Amino acid sequence: APRRDGPSWRQFLSAQAKGIVACDFFTVETVFLKTLYVLVFMHIETRRILGVGVSANPNGAWVTQQARNLVVDLDGDPERCTRFLLRDRDAKYCRSFDAVFDAEGIEVVLTPYRTPQANAHAERLIGGLRREVLDHVLILGRRHLLDVLREYAAHHNSHRPHRGLGLRRPHDVGRPIPGPGPARPEERQRREILGGLIHEYHARAA
Repeated sequence: APRRDGPSWRQFLSAQAKGIVACDFFTVETVFLKTLYVLVFMHIETRRILGVGVSANPNGAWVTQQARNLVVDLDGDPERCTRFLLRDRDAKYCRSFDAVFDAEGIEVVLTPYRTPQANAHAERLIGGLRREVLDHVLILGRRHLLDVLREYAAHHNSHRPHRGLGLRRPHDVGRPIPGPGPARPEERQRREILGGLIHEYHARAA
């Protein structure tokens, strides 16, 4: 077979991970049988959740506003240089959504048709959200879902270890690895997240 020009999809993601933000939609059903749409943004290299939006009607104006919110947050972080936004071909992404990123010099990269594995990082995040939280919580409405997702995002970014990061937390990426701890086991305290659904363990202050 003839050799293709340029890197493969896997090579592209590996080489450009520092500058790629991935996004994806998923749906959540409330106890009142109402469908809510969630748009989540994730930085591929650090696995950090950058933003979460919830709407019952994700029209063009709402989707564009989510893009503006993300761009403002990216501008406030000088250490992150975003070059690409990775998304699928969902019709909910309108032209004005892409225009927000074009104006900032961020290239919008579309995944191939019917290939969710091409956006595997976002798909893995959504799967973890469902298994760890949404499959165990009855969602009452938009505000409730947004509070749940924001609390999980804070846990995900600051406490949850990731295999793809060598069992480090997203907030620790780029920081020096601390040396070995004390020989004696430290006293730990437990903090409950999402009403006890998730537990965080911290060393008790002396």
